[in-house]
Amino acid sequence: MNIGIIGAGNIGATLARLFAAAGHKIAISNSRGPETLANLVSQLGPNVTAATVPEAAAFGEVVIEAIPYGRYQSLPTESLKGKILISAANYYPGRDGKIDLGGRAQSELIAEHLPATKVVKAFNTIWYRHLATQGNPDLPVGERRVIFIAGDDPQAEESVAELIKGIGFGPLDTGSLADSKIQEPGTAIYNVDMTVKEAQALLST
Repeated sequence: MNIGIIGAGNIGATLARLFAAAGHKIAISNSRGPETLANLVSQLGPNVTAATVPEAAAFGEVVIEAIPYGRYQSLPTESLKGKILISAANYYPGRDGKIDLGGRAQSELIAEHLPATKVVKAFNTIWYRHLATQGNPDLPVGERRVIFIAGDDPQAEESVAELIKGIGFGPLDTGSLADSKIQEPGTAIYNVDMTVKEAQALLST
């Protein structure tokens, strides 16, 4: 699969490495331009190329955004039309400034900005070093480290779930984008190291 990544920080670069190793083609971008990614791309191998943000968005059948939440309105609406967008961003007021969520989940504002895009919240509840090291495709899915997902399009969620399983993690659906509040910083499941079965037990209480 062709995967575009917007944001080349800890999460974006780690996902590029994992998905490239799993055989996917990756176009990775940042806000400073592809020339600033030459060193990273050289480390990640032949399946990864540097791109501009619109190029990465256009390249991917699935696109991952891993940028500071306060910059979500910079995501290119035209290039992302009809695409699946995985949103890994988290809102931190101290970094992102004051944003009026209006009682909505953080991912809902991203979906509002991208009305023609299928937004799925994922990869936002795991520390990048755990993401880099804890995937294990040899384990049954229920015993793998959990990656929570949420979305409003079941087919998009299934596509994301398959990508997650392909890099050795276990997906667990928390519901709609409105329900994805449960994945946000400060919640009981945020950045907690647990298996899918452990997470299912926690969420059922």
